[in-house]
Amino acid sequence: MSTQSDTRWRVLAPFEYREFRLLIAAMSISLFAEGMWTVVMALQVIALADDPAALSLVATCLATGMLAFILVGGIVADRAPQRAIIIAVEIANVAATGAVAILGMLGSLQLWHMAVAAAVLGIGAAFFFPAYSAYLPRILPAEMLLAANGVEGAIRPTLQQAIGPAAAGVLIGLTFPALGSVTVTVLFAVALVLLVAMRTGDGSHIVMAVEREKSHILTDMRDGLRFVLHTRWLRWTLLFACTWVFLAMGPIEVLLPFIAHRRFADGDQVYGIMLASFGIGSALGALTVSSRRLPRRYLTVMMVMWGAGSLPFVIVGSTSSLTVMVIALFVIGLTDGAGMVIWGTLLQRRVPPEMLGRVSSLDFFVSLAFMPVSMAVAGPLSKVVPVELIFAVTGIAPVLLAAVALVAARMPRDEIAHPLS
Repeated sequence: MSTQSDTRWRVLAPFEYREFRLLIAAMSISLFAEGMWTVVMALQVIALADDPAALSLVATCLATGMLAFILVGGIVADRAPQRAIIIAVEIANVAATGAVAILGMLGSLQLWHMAVAAAVLGIGAAFFFPAYSAYLPRILPAEMLLAANGVEGAIRPTLQQAIGPAAAGVLIGLTFPALGSVTVTVLFAVALVLLVAMRTGDGSHIVMAVEREKSHILTDMRDGLRFVLHTRWLRWTLLFACTWVFLAMGPIEVLLPFIAHRRFADGDQVYGIMLASFGIGSALGALTVSSRRLPRRYLTVMMVMWGAGSLPFVIVGSTSSLTVMVIALFVIGLTDGAGMVIWGTLLQRRVPPEMLGRVSSLDFFVSLAFMPVSMAVAGPLSKVVPVELIFAVTGIAPVLLAAVALVAARMPRDEIAHPLS
């Protein structure tokens, strides 16, 4: 009984450390702001140009900025102070959203302004992710990293995909899009103050020494890429992730706002509720998996969750019932969040520590490689292909692809040969 209690509260252990408290508080506020920005961006673009292709353009700028700089962000995180990188990213976020807010209040905002701001936020995310991952081991003992990642895995979907979008939908629905931009800017500024209050981690908690002669950047990237290509379970999981991103991200980011507006009254609030249901499901999925032992068949469970968990997309594309749609998005989020927790644990436990940073950057890069393409295609495609058919393919194809990955990578045999429980 005491063991279960200790396990249950272990997730709170990292909060004993001041730097983690400041970092997670700043990240929480920033994630909430990013969640609001998702809705602010969509509704502001719709107010400027009521055209799915326009939203595709802006969303593609955000995704392209992230994709173009993620490998650079990983390299910089290994060669520069991570705290400084995180602070610089937050300054850029304040500047970008602040410019949108000012232009919106003055009535001078144009579509290209939104595209530039989206690109800046995307580039910032590319630098923030590897810097945050590298900073955690400098401020926390190794045995607390899993708990810290669990905290981040729970708050990210809750704030970024649930509460933030819902709050923005209500705020903008009652007022106007420019006020949403002002709110996002203020939140980023508060997060910046907290980040500045952090101290640089001394690295005393890092178990393995990382003092080594720095090799050429291209050599580091080549070694990381070779490891990914020669590791079958990793290679096939990333191939599945690429395809899933291509199939799903465009419909979610570009078509879902228009479904909300065209099928339901009060489309602004409904869109926020849709994203919130996905985010709540993702958070609950992460917490559920984190509170249990890693499944013995961890690769099989992960692929089944991601594959079968996509089936409710078929319902999202066809239903006119808000209740049914919310439930479908909740299930998609639930399985996605649970699978992501398993995936993150696999990277930490099965990738050699000396190349975890490079592999993590490559993972992020490869997983998002088709995001801008998906967003760019979704809007124009919806003009010639029924939305119902697009979502049907998005729901059914991942089931088949997950089965192919399981067989091609021999995942059932691999997970038995490499037990992690």
